[in-house]
Amino acid sequence: MYGIVNKAIQDLVTENFGAQKWEDILERSGIEEDFFISSEAYDDDITFKLAVAVSEEMNMTVSQVLIAFGEWWVVRTTKEKYGGLMESGGTNLREFLMNLPLFHNRVMLIYPKLTPPEFKVSHISENSINLHYFSKREGLQEFVRGLIQGLGIMFNTPTTIELLQTRDLGDSHEVFKVSW
Repeated sequence: MYGIVNKAIQDLVTENFGAQKWEDILERSGIEEDFFISSEAYDDDITFKLAVAVSEEMNMTVSQVLIAFGEWWVVRTTKEKYGGLMESGGTNLREFLMNLPLFHNRVMLIYPKLTPPEFKVSHISENSINLHYFSKREGLQEFVRGLIQGLGIMFNTPTTIELLQTRDLGDSHEVFKVSW
């Protein structure tokens, strides 16, 4: 993952709980880095160690941490750092989700070493859409749930997210039914 992801975790913690809490999390995680360069690629293991350390330090499940981080990523990180890119995705939640399959193509222009997930959409209706999530990385489905929730917040659209299929149960990829 790029450093911007780890930096966003740091920002989430320090803004909500203070710099000392971040130092405690870094120590608990056992990772050597004490700062992250946004444009540098880091081993995924660092991000997972940070998520586990946040979970332990904040007395939350890793799933809760990933959901909270997904929301933060959309509402704060991407909106602040990539506002124009986010605005180009659509004017409402439905449009954004429909355009999501092409979104990472634009992101790869900024981060050429990115190994992005792939998204596809199906069962498109006026009030719902099925979002298919394909990734080489495992264990991030709750982060994706948080991203979707964050998009709902960004577009001021209350959402309901139902996991229809998951690799955890032997499926080839995750499918989320997003309703609004």
